[in-house]
Amino acid sequence: MTPRRTLLLAGALAGLLATSGTIHLVRPRVFEPLIPRPLGSARAWVVGSGVAELACAAALAVPRTRAAGGVASAALLVGVFPGNVKMALDSHPGARSPARQPVVAWGRLPLQVPLVAGAVAVARNAGRAAR
Repeated sequence: MTPRRTLLLAGALAGLLATSGTIHLVRPRVFEPLIPRPLGSARAWVVGSGVAELACAAALAVPRTRAAGGVASAALLVGVFPGNVKMALDSHPGARSPARQPVVAWGRLPLQVPLVAGAVAVARNAGRAAR
């Protein structure tokens, strides 16, 4: 992967994670139904994941921390996948939130694969892109 492509991919992932993290903090109720009750406070998990997304975005944006940001982002994306599956299973036609519409909820599941692969690629190539 070229240094320019690594930089562009890192920027795209940082933007996506920053947007998602912000939404988690501004509208936590959207995500609270994804948290299984045995885990305790849904709000705490949603806010925590939002902060984690913002931290990953920041790490991806800084050349010195980009490799670690790629690893952390890949782990985060894998970690939230069960919540995305739950969202898809709970989706239904006519849902008020577009994210809860079946076509959106199910359509986003396969998108996790290239996102994780992209984060791993950034982690692997960040050193070359910084030179």
